[in-house]
Amino acid sequence: MKKIDKSSRIPLYIQLMDILLDEIENELNENDQLMSEREICQKYDVSRTTVRQAVTELEREGYIYKAHGKGTFVAPKKMHQDLIRFYSFTEEMKKLGKTPSSRVLSFDIVAAGQKIGRKLGISENEKVYKFSRLRLADGVPMMLETTYVPYEIFPDMTREDLETTALYELFTTRFQSKISMAEEFFQPLVTRAHEAELLDMPVSVPSLKIERFTYENDRIIEYTNTIARGDKFKYRVRLEN
Repeated sequence: MKKIDKSSRIPLYIQLMDILLDEIENELNENDQLMSEREICQKYDVSRTTVRQAVTELEREGYIYKAHGKGTFVAPKKMHQDLIRFYSFTEEMKKLGKTPSSRVLSFDIVAAGQKIGRKLGISENEKVYKFSRLRLADGVPMMLETTYVPYEIFPDMTREDLETTALYELFTTRFQSKISMAEEFFQPLVTRAHEAELLDMPVSVPSLKIERFTYENDRIIEYTNTIARGDKFKYRVRLEN
């Protein structure tokens, strides 16, 4: 068992943080309960103030969470998303050992209108599919997506198709569409009440708005507006010189 070195110049709470973090990452699972403050004090011979400092920092950094009246627990791991190549939610969750699923909340065929027409590069009178989906991993809500797809390019797509088949699989298999690239724009925002309810998260937790434009050569075949849980995702971009 690792011990606190009281003769070290490293503050006691930081040493304790390292010990608890090692335990979290190597011995505990998501949502496992940590020892109480009193138990940590006794085990590592430190003050309650030191324990509270360490626990507060671990909570701030997203490693643990507190449940009122119940205790402190290991936070679910954040999904690390690499942004240097094209990705799909379904495939990324499978790579992480998670079971992806989607719940179709709405499905309509509507006129594009000026705003969506501009984003898709089509006339405002052209028909588009508009559908909203709740994306889940192991049954846990992760993202809320609203997607617009030109009807002319993908005729006769149904709600049932989306409930049984991944969107990009539909594009490539049924419609022989070849995705060449996607462009995404990120913006942090305050989670609205109805979004928080669907995502099963507190309103106080921020979200990330992601706008995606998916291309087949120079033609936009999908525009999606996503609200992603800020407590579930971490994105990485590699910059090279």
